[in-house]
Order: sequence, then C-alpha cells, then structure tokens
Amino acid sequence: MEQRPPLPPFTEETARQKVQAAEDAWNTRDPERVSKAYTIDSQWRNRAEFLNGREEIRAFLTRKWERELDYRLRKELWCFTGNRIGVTFRYEWHDDSGQWFRSYGNELWEFDENGLMERRIASINDAPITESDREFRWER
Repeated sequence: MEQRPPLPPFTEETARQKVQAAEDAWNTRDPERVSKAYTIDSQWRNRAEFLNGREEIRAFLTRKWERELDYRLRKELWCFTGNRIGVTFRYEWHDDSGQWFRSYGNELWEFDENGLMERRIASINDAPITESDREFRWER
C-alpha cells in the first residue's frame, strides 16, 4: 500500500509539513511526481473542472503547465482537523503571449489513512499583472 507521510490525523506541525511538501512538489511542474500524492480514485474540483482519478489529474496537470508558463507557487496552511487541511495559495505564471498573471485561491484537502489525498476542492481567481509586479522570481 502506498503511503505519503505525514499521515493523518494531523497536528499543526504535520499539517505544515504536508502543505510544504505539496508546495515543493507543485513547483517542480512534474505531473507524474505531483499526481502520485493523490489516490488512484481521487476526486477534484479545480475551478469549474471536475476530475476523477490519478490519470485525469496527471493529464490535467500536463495541460496546465503547458499553458501556465514559468509557474511559481506559494501555499499557506489555513486550518486543519483530523484528515483534512485547508490552504490558501497564490501563484504566478505567464501565457504564451507573455502576459503575466497572479492566481489566488483556497483549497480543501481530504486524505486517506495512508496520507494520499482523496479529495481536493480548489477555488481560484486570476488577476493580470505586469512583469514588474511579479513577486516570485526564484530560479526553477
């Protein structure tokens, strides 16, 4: 059985570790690596898109990072209890025309007993920014 520590029930320390691990993984922009944090039958709502299963998640992430170029993300723990974590996040990216965006949102996560995410609900808004307004400038 796959395990992805830390495992629930979460403490503040382990919830923060889980959030940091997610941030680190998503910043790799590697759909294969990121998708392994989710159960085989994980359910997602991402904006208005509904996904079911790791394969759909992997395909979604591939499309996402083909469109959202130079993606850089920060996540913060909002709250936690038992096997659930709430996060707030923001990320920056540009499209193929060079227009930069900052995307803001909140996610609700629910984990199975092995620490794999079985449900993710994400609400996200995008705001156009200028290149000079960027905050996340670290090297990939």
